[in-house]
Amino acid sequence: MSDMKLLRYLLPLALLAPLLPAAEYFVYFGTYTRPEGGKGIYVARFDSTTGKVGEPTLAAETSNPSFVAIHPNHRFLYAVSESYGQGGEKAGAVTSFAIDRATGKLKSLNTVSSKGGGPCHLNVDKTGKCVSVANYGTGSVAALPIKEDGTLGEATAFIQHAGSSADPKRQRGPHAHSVNYSADNRFLIAADLGLDQVIVYRFDPAKCSLAANDPPYAKVNGGAGPRHFTFHPKGRFAYAINEMQNTVTAFSWDAAKGALKEIQTISTLPDGYSSTSYTAEVVAHPSGKFLYGSNRGHDSIAVFTVDASKGTLKPVEQTSTQGKVPRNFNIDPTGAWLFAANQDTDNVVMFKIDQQTGRLSPTGQVVKVFAPVCVRFLPVE
Repeated sequence: MSDMKLLRYLLPLALLAPLLPAAEYFVYFGTYTRPEGGKGIYVARFDSTTGKVGEPTLAAETSNPSFVAIHPNHRFLYAVSESYGQGGEKAGAVTSFAIDRATGKLKSLNTVSSKGGGPCHLNVDKTGKCVSVANYGTGSVAALPIKEDGTLGEATAFIQHAGSSADPKRQRGPHAHSVNYSADNRFLIAADLGLDQVIVYRFDPAKCSLAANDPPYAKVNGGAGPRHFTFHPKGRFAYAINEMQNTVTAFSWDAAKGALKEIQTISTLPDGYSSTSYTAEVVAHPSGKFLYGSNRGHDSIAVFTVDASKGTLKPVEQTSTQGKVPRNFNIDPTGAWLFAANQDTDNVVMFKIDQQTGRLSPTGQVVKVFAPVCVRFLPVE
């Protein structure tokens, strides 16, 4: 092959390379820390080509880092410290960490108040200027500015939710459970289990500020308890998983107005199942063809196909997670593998995803992590 022909062959590959998923990743596991085991955030190496995961090691010792989020520049990681102690805003916190890109280890930078009790979820905005956090215990959301060195400033926005809903035991007050940014970074969506509302806030990354949107929220069924939320990769649809009624609500998404409109609500459980179960996580496949949700009690991952034009869901199967209480799970960036984190059996079970049907097949790999709650991926450079 001549030099000119070789150049014409290699140039398209070079242009495509930055768009292709990496082959090797660090996998971070957020956990609950307990006296009997578990010290903080754990990390393992993962080869997405073979599906092999290495032995997890302690990346950073910290209290109850149940959820973590990675900065878009891949240099920093942020974790909640899920505490319900006395003292209002002093009860919960968010810690920033610097990532050692060679080892995946974490170095604590600083810790600031989450402005509420029981912070349980957080996300970094697309520009890397702001972390938003959901405080489950006190039912509020806060936005924390990110400085150039990755450290966090004190909250520049705080919104206390108010109200109640149908269930007198679990919905006497607000319980913000997740926060997700829209693809265009103009909105923050907060699912509040206590209010049966998926609340939409206008977001300004330059100011790290939040403001009420019009319309301010979308309602789900009374007593449903929306917990986590995800956008469809194509941007036209979104999905909230409802903890208390074991359902997923599909919405159309008006990106210009920040408006959600319900188009379907569907069960995550098999027909006839009547024992106690609660949903936890919802994740869209990178292809947009499938949606997955976790059932705690039935201890399974519910698999759905997605109608590309309507956004509606069709059940495929419920696959056992081979453990108890699958709190969180995640799909690797290549879309080939699913990691199911079983909180009460201290393990993360690996599944292969069928790219045609969305069905899950266990690979036989089981990673031991104490009380795993969250799974996040970072490309190894």
